[in-house]
Amino acid sequence: MKVKYFAWVRERIGKAEETVEPPADVRTVSELIAWLTAQGDGYAYAFEKPKVIRTAIDQTHVQPDTAIAGAREIAFFPPMTGG
Repeated sequence: MKVKYFAWVRERIGKAEETVEPPADVRTVSELIAWLTAQGDGYAYAFEKPKVIRTAIDQTHVQPDTAIAGAREIAFFPPMTGG
C-alpha cells in the first residue's frame, strides 16, 4: 500500500510517501502506526504522540481502530486548524 506523510510528519520521517508491506498481523491504523514507529528514528519521532496524528484511508478520514485491509493509500498528517 502507498503511505503518504504530510507537514511535520513528512519532515520528521524525511519522505513524502513510500510503498510499504506491513506484516499480516498489522490490521488497523493504530497497529500500522506502531509498526511504522519501529522502522527507525524518524518514524519514532513522527509518531511519538500517535493520538494527535490524523489518518485518511483512500482520502476518507478514519479512526485509529479502522481496518487497513484493502487500502490503496493511507495518509498521515498532524491536526489541522481552520481560519
